[in-house]
Amino acid sequence: MIEVKGVSKEYGETIAVNQVSFDVKEKENLVLLGTSGCGKTTTLKMINRLINPDEGEIIINGQSIISQNTETLRKGIGYVMQNIGLFPHYTIEENIAVVPKLLKWDKKKIQDRVHELIKKLHLPASSLKLFPNELSGGQQQRVGLARALVADPAVLLMDEPFGALDNVTRTSIRKEFNDLEELKRKTIVMVTHDVEEAFELGDRICLMDKGEIMQIGTPKELLFYPVNDFARKFLDGQRLALEFKVLTINDIWENLPNATNKTKEFSADMSVWDAMEKLRSTHFADLAFINNNKDCKNVTFDDLIKAFNQYKNLGKHE
Repeated sequence: MIEVKGVSKEYGETIAVNQVSFDVKEKENLVLLGTSGCGKTTTLKMINRLINPDEGEIIINGQSIISQNTETLRKGIGYVMQNIGLFPHYTIEENIAVVPKLLKWDKKKIQDRVHELIKKLHLPASSLKLFPNELSGGQQQRVGLARALVADPAVLLMDEPFGALDNVTRTSIRKEFNDLEELKRKTIVMVTHDVEEAFELGDRICLMDKGEIMQIGTPKELLFYPVNDFARKFLDGQRLALEFKVLTINDIWENLPNATNKTKEFSADMSVWDAMEKLRSTHFADLAFINNNKDCKNVTFDDLIKAFNQYKNLGKHE
């Protein structure tokens, strides 16, 4: 869906982005991850020509962005800004309806789509007549997302979309993001400096430093197959927690005991982290998991830890 080919951007003597190339598949969420100043936001903004590259080419759905009218290009790309960017003197309904009005949708079509989205994003209908400053930060973020989604664009760009929220709200919004069916149809490029956020939301992660790509891969590939010292050290502070969250029961299945005393069954697609949390929060001594072959295993907390360590120590990921 998106091809970025040898793109560079300089500001005076500072090279913000240096020969960056990557592809984003249709309906994939690619996360640009890195510290402040690494070039990730500049890269994102070049995709919809908020910034023009000095060299290189960007293609969306087979067409170079340079060959397209800038306004038309941006109308077809949803954009969620770091500071949400709602118009303070517009009501929530007017904020969401900005792009459909530019596209000259009829009034009923706009109303139907706006109401459909706020329901999906768990916003009360009464909020439509309010102004942004009358909503909480989390509610404003949902409105910003609704505005980006309202015209149903195939591509969605998100620049630190949850950065302005407190930790509790951010965690809640991220879960809603993952569960929202509307977003699963989109090709998404997201910028974040939050490692946990990248690993939770990204299908693949593009790790950047000093305007260059250090490594692109799935969360598992970045954790277990770092290509250089930078990629390895960048994740060291959170590595253990990330491994628990990235690995699923399916990944460690061979290392789990074969007991099959069936109780309520959970999918083996559940992460090891979520399984541990569920065991901590319930009165059950074990949980039953079922894999795609309909095999079932009962697992205790100790079983999880033992199988996880065996997976790592035996190099099952290699």
